[in-house]
Amino acid sequence: MSAVSDRLPTFPWDKLEPYKKTAATHPDGIVDLSVGTPVDPVPELIQKALIDAADSPGYPTVWGTPALRDAITGWLERRLGARGLTHRHVLPVVGSKELVAWLPTQLGLGPGDRVAYPRLAYPTYEVGARLARADYEAYDDPRDLDPAGLKLLWLNSPSNPTGKVVSQRDLTDIVAWAREHGVLLFSDECYLELGWEADPVSVLHPDVNGGSYDGIVAVHSLSKRSNLAGYRAAFVAGDPAVLGPLLEIRKHGGMMTSAPTQAAVVAALGDHAHVQVQRERYAARRGALRAALLGHGFRIEHSEASLYLWATRDESCWTTVAHLADLGILVAPGDFYGEAGEQFVRVALTATDERVRAAVGRL
Repeated sequence: MSAVSDRLPTFPWDKLEPYKKTAATHPDGIVDLSVGTPVDPVPELIQKALIDAADSPGYPTVWGTPALRDAITGWLERRLGARGLTHRHVLPVVGSKELVAWLPTQLGLGPGDRVAYPRLAYPTYEVGARLARADYEAYDDPRDLDPAGLKLLWLNSPSNPTGKVVSQRDLTDIVAWAREHGVLLFSDECYLELGWEADPVSVLHPDVNGGSYDGIVAVHSLSKRSNLAGYRAAFVAGDPAVLGPLLEIRKHGGMMTSAPTQAAVVAALGDHAHVQVQRERYAARRGALRAALLGHGFRIEHSEASLYLWATRDESCWTTVAHLADLGILVAPGDFYGEAGEQFVRVALTATDERVRAAVGRL
């Protein structure tokens, strides 16, 4: 077991524990803006779908029900503008983190193969490469990478942690670059529904991919858009030549979404009203926190989308974390996401309205 665990970095969130204890001593309690975990209720129509499917004694299938695949392809066409999708173009997964962490292994990557991801990025991209014993590197612009030995290229737009959105023009160029060099491109688009000052575009859009899904796959999650982090509900969509073998591997591994969750996803993807309600909640929290942070002397960069504000006081991120913890506010240090974040903190919008008001007051 140690041979596997020794490949991995220290779990970053453990380092926040002392600051969490400090913040918790505030007389009015902690305001936890560190982890982007939803706090608002699961919409009733989704709960009802889950309950109605609760009597599910048999094994679910890894590929999901035909109704689930219909719901996914329909949403991709309506929301993202994708065209010509069939069931072979989609695959449910057990939450997007599971997919990200185990994808290099499931693709058969190993020593000598390279995985690349943004300079500031979700740590699990690196973890996935480490688990597969593949080489890994961070980039500022993927088109500057040496394509030799590069087997997997991760995009992330809107970005976690910065909220930066890759433009349609750049996406189009990056897709063309990856195809030219035979590099498999996975685009993590889990925050695509949460554009504020930009309108994020998917690699599945025909204006980006030229009407072909060759060599590209998009990753989507219902955790944020529908408050379903506890359901572990996500899916990937794109090149059937990639998803077909992944499906077979995942069948052998028993990596299946529960039947009640599959029914809940069908309901969630078929309704846009609850997404708009949640967007309005986050927009209000974002506006309040952004104004308070700016008034407190912070500078905010990017943050045009996603569930976070990428903020700095031009000092060590840990100095900022300690300062805010003294106010009873817990945030994530930017160096969790790469050395380039060492003077930033990530402030999540995922707290109740009451807790956000408390944070605003303290700031």
